[in-house]
Amino acid sequence: MTSQVPLHEGLFTWPATKPQLLGSRCSQCAEAAFPAQPDCRSCGSRDTAVVELGDHGTLWTWTIQTFLPKHPYLSGETADTFRPYGVGYVEMPGGVRVEARLKPNSPDQLKIGMPMQLDIIPFCTDENGNQKMTFAFSAVAAV
Repeated sequence: MTSQVPLHEGLFTWPATKPQLLGSRCSQCAEAAFPAQPDCRSCGSRDTAVVELGDHGTLWTWTIQTFLPKHPYLSGETADTFRPYGVGYVEMPGGVRVEARLKPNSPDQLKIGMPMQLDIIPFCTDENGNQKMTFAFSAVAAV
């Protein structure tokens, strides 16, 4: 039986009905980081803890990836199956900017400052048939 497993442990809560990105926060200066770090990049303290960063943010900047990433990119895409995708920085509550794949993939779908929602999506299948999951952000639907 195959299952869905994180591409890398410690990036997000999984499995979860409402996944959250995981980062670290320094207990000395309150600096947050993503991914989680054992040392604070601001003050150098080794007193950090893993924290949930949330599941939403604001698009800080973006671009469109129009070419297949170089080997060894593990997604299994080929020159024939590759489709352009958005890449950007999403600012999470508390100010941490997370580089992420964006589900919108054309310039008319993306705008700096737009609200974004975390999604856990399939990335590739490993040698055991498990579906490796990663994170991406999609635009929040207007209400």
